[in-house]
Amino acid sequence: MAKLDAPLRIVLASSSPWRKALCEQVGLAVDARAPQCDEARIVGGAPAALALARARAKAESLRVPHSIVIGADQVCHLGDRVFHKPADREEHRSQLRALRGQTHRLSDGVVILAPHGREEFVVHADVTLRADLTDQELDDYVDSGDALGCAGGYRAEGPGAWLVERIVGDGFTVVGLPLYDVLAALRRLGWQRGGPRHIKAAFLPGSTE
Repeated sequence: MAKLDAPLRIVLASSSPWRKALCEQVGLAVDARAPQCDEARIVGGAPAALALARARAKAESLRVPHSIVIGADQVCHLGDRVFHKPADREEHRSQLRALRGQTHRLSDGVVILAPHGREEFVVHADVTLRADLTDQELDDYVDSGDALGCAGGYRAEGPGAWLVERIVGDGFTVVGLPLYDVLAALRRLGWQRGGPRHIKAAFLPGSTE
C-alpha cells in the first residue's frame, strides 16, 4: 500500500478563465484543463442535480494519478426553467428579456476527486436583474459579446454588473466557483495553503492512483 508522500497537484477541470483567475487570486495553484466531456449532452433533472452531474462528468474526465481534480458547473434557472449558455445573439436577447425584473438562481455544482476521498456539493446564489432595463440596453449588452459563453447570458463581475439590481449569496458562486466552499473541502481532504500538510490516507491496494 503506497502512501501519499509526495505533493499532489490540483487540476481544475475547466476552460473558464474566470474560474482559473479566482484560484490564482487566492494563491491556489491549479493546472487548468478543458474537460474531456460534452456537458451539453447531460440534460434533465432538477437544476441542482444537473449542475452536480455536469461537475462530476468534468472531474471524472480528467482524473489522473496523484492529483486532486476539481470539476464545477453552473446552472442558471428561474423556477424549473434552465437558462443555458446562449447559442446565438437572438437566444441571448430572449434570455435576458425573460430574466429582466426577475429573481433567478445560480446553482454551482462542485465535485472534487482525490486519491483518498471525494467531496460533492451544490451552492446557490440568487440574482435579481433590474426591472427598468430597456430593450436597447439589453441589445447593447448582447452586441458587446461580453457574456455569450456564460450561463444565463450575463457576467455580473464585468459590464453585466449594470444589469444587476441585487445579489443574495456568495459572490464567488455568481462567478462560477464557490471558492470558500472549495477551500473548505480541500482542507477536509488534508490540503492547506502551500500544499497537503496533513494527508494521512493511503492508496487502496491495486489502485493505479
